[in-house]
Amino acid sequence: MTGGFRAAVAARASAGLAAVEFAILLPFMLFLILATSDFARGIQANMIMINISREAANLAARGKVDLSTNSQVILDSVAATAPPLDMDHRGMVYITKLMGYTDTGSGAKRTIVLEQYRWDDAATNQGFRVSGYAPSSKLWNCASWNNSTGACNNIPTGNTAPAVPLMSGNLIDGEVIYVAESFYQFNLLFGNMKLGNMTVPVFGTNLYSQTVF
Repeated sequence: MTGGFRAAVAARASAGLAAVEFAILLPFMLFLILATSDFARGIQANMIMINISREAANLAARGKVDLSTNSQVILDSVAATAPPLDMDHRGMVYITKLMGYTDTGSGAKRTIVLEQYRWDDAATNQGFRVSGYAPSSKLWNCASWNNSTGACNNIPTGNTAPAVPLMSGNLIDGEVIYVAESFYQFNLLFGNMKLGNMTVPVFGTNLYSQTVF
């Protein structure tokens, strides 16, 4: 009888101790689960940005129709592959056409900007006209945009054309390449969440990918 009573007391004490341990560990477990899920979302979003820039550069380079005609079709199509991301309100894609050029005065080989387009489709009402989101291109910044076509206005040509460092001196005269850049405003759902001295770090604010084709 005494042995059974002691065993019952010991069992209750063990159960109580387990409950206390679980109560102590639960916040840390939840913190790790939420942080891990947010990082997984960030990795997924970054992979989508990489795929968008790759596909946009590929379509621009392989397209049989001039970019002045089909740039927004390309940008619409790659943005449509972005779910679960909300590209229409939080994303931007640029396509820039570059060319190797030998300066007629100095003979220096440069990479110059021929054309640049941003996602701003007047026909389908998508892109910048919806989001107002237009982070600066990390390749070259256009000073004035055409609101109807999404093209950069009045880019100088020849010796006065804007030059970029990308592949400078490595392109032969007249060789053309296409660069696609994708941006996305991404924030963690639980960013800056704190548990004691631990804080969930914040991605961003702009996820970015660049592809040259």
